[in-house]
Amino acid sequence: MATTTLSTAFREQVKELLTKHEQLVNAKNEPMQGGNGVYQRWKQPVLTAAHTPVFWRYDLDEEANPYLMERQGVNAAFNAGAIYWQGKYLMVVRVEGDDRKSFFAIAESPNGVDQFRFWDYPITMPETDVPDTNVYDMRLTAHEDGWIYGLFCTERKDQSRPNDISAAEAQCGIARTKDLKRWERLPDLITYSGQQRNVVLHPEFIDGKYGLYTRPQDGFISVGSGGGIGWGLTDTMEKAEVNAEVIVDTKVYHTIKEVKNGQGPPPIKTDQGWLHLAHGVRNTAAGLRYVLYLFMTDLQQPWKITHAPAGHFIAPKGEERVGDVSNVTFCNGWIVNEQGEVFIYYASSDTRMHVASSTVDKLLDYVVNTPPDGLRSAASVAQRKQLIDKNLNLLNQLNLP
Repeated sequence: MATTTLSTAFREQVKELLTKHEQLVNAKNEPMQGGNGVYQRWKQPVLTAAHTPVFWRYDLDEEANPYLMERQGVNAAFNAGAIYWQGKYLMVVRVEGDDRKSFFAIAESPNGVDQFRFWDYPITMPETDVPDTNVYDMRLTAHEDGWIYGLFCTERKDQSRPNDISAAEAQCGIARTKDLKRWERLPDLITYSGQQRNVVLHPEFIDGKYGLYTRPQDGFISVGSGGGIGWGLTDTMEKAEVNAEVIVDTKVYHTIKEVKNGQGPPPIKTDQGWLHLAHGVRNTAAGLRYVLYLFMTDLQQPWKITHAPAGHFIAPKGEERVGDVSNVTFCNGWIVNEQGEVFIYYASSDTRMHVASSTVDKLLDYVVNTPPDGLRSAASVAQRKQLIDKNLNLLNQLNLP
């Protein structure tokens, strides 16, 4: 039983921990100077392991923990789904303990760029008949059926390879809620593509069915002969099953998505089409590099791409390149508010959460007017020369240096 009194020295130590934590949570963020005109990075990470509550990590009972040690450490806070809920900006964060187990927890902000505070308790996620070893990377969809769905990766030991203790299987777990506090676990998604990661629920019905962006793959890490962002339909989410997948956006040689790619958050509906944010992966001499990119699909047929700008949208920069899995940006959550502002919550190097801000209008302009990938150096040079010629002519007309 916890002690009811604390020594003066212990009390002061606890007070110092709580004070420093409050200073961190309440610290103001500000936009970085410069940028590319498409989005604005913000200076400070919006969430780190240190943002998790002190009472998640320390036993504050002096009798049980006289040296005030962390008893259950937190390693990282990253890969968060996001939703605008009752005027608040919420992230469902992947929190990873020092024990390598991930769990979901909600952090709330009044303005979307700072003061993110975790709710007192992590989400209690019910299990299926086959317990999850690890759960992570939830995508949140407020569906027109009235439910908020959370689709996430459920990882379990690959029982077909019992002697390989690192052999794992990834599938899509599904849960739903009305208040983000009580969650109903539904059966895992059934597909016929081996393993699944990065599955995202489309926000609207398609001919009375639920649309799902998938990522079929042969193995836990490698997509093998599969890969690409897929699309499939299911009659119900209560026993979701996709019998056929078509590829929306495939892997392409010598591009940012040569090795694999996957849907990020649910797409944003605009009057011109569905805006998609995805991640692309290529190999380098230093290992895999994860970047983010945008594309747009047709309003009526969201599995058909209408615009695909070349290259990355957001890539790891500066300190973002350093972390548990370096050289990674990953996003599974973004928010549009009533003013058309877009808050893009991206993780860097599997360690922390950042925010970049833009608007729907700017993102549409970027997607529609940025040239597509020419797929060859000569084509890229030709595109750039067209831009150079146009700009030099304009500068000459304006008599600008």
